[in-house]
Amino acid sequence: MSVASWVVIVWKGWLLRRAVADLSLSTAAFWQAADLTDAQARLQRFDPQQLVLPLLQAARGLDNAAPHTLAAAGDRSQQLTRVLRDALHRVLHRLQFGQVLLATVGSTAPFVGLLGTVWGIYHALSGFGLDGPFRIEQVAGPVGEALVMTAAGLAVAIPAVLAYNVLGRQIARIEADLEGFARDLRELLAQQGGTST
Repeated sequence: MSVASWVVIVWKGWLLRRAVADLSLSTAAFWQAADLTDAQARLQRFDPQQLVLPLLQAARGLDNAAPHTLAAAGDRSQQLTRVLRDALHRVLHRLQFGQVLLATVGSTAPFVGLLGTVWGIYHALSGFGLDGPFRIEQVAGPVGEALVMTAAGLAVAIPAVLAYNVLGRQIARIEADLEGFARDLRELLAQQGGTST
């Protein structure tokens, strides 16, 4: 559990650090573009993490929806809301990958350590009757070793919980920025009446 959580912590820390930087660059590049074609070309250069580009591609692909289907139902604003929401969910799903592992490790590792402690104490106490009269040395060593399991469980759980909270806060900030961009993009394209420009 420790190795898996540290791999996720390092990988997600690197990914989210780049995502924060790329998001500000890519949204700035988008709004400085002359039109949507130029914006898409700029995003392909400035959005290597594919955070903003999928939203624009989904909105521009709206014109390819088959007529007389539910995908083409509703007014332009409703269609844009639907495709942008779906694209946003796909991006966020990718960003949230690994969070479940960190939460699971953080919540279960102390109990795995406690199970090891209980198991060790059980074995220490079960040997009393077999070795003759009771001596403190019979218990002290095995119980001390068993208590190390609790410390090991906490050593695995604490970094996972801290990383879950820190990375979750970064994901929430990126999510808020992406939702704001998606809302602005929807308003822009709904006012234009099309996504072909």
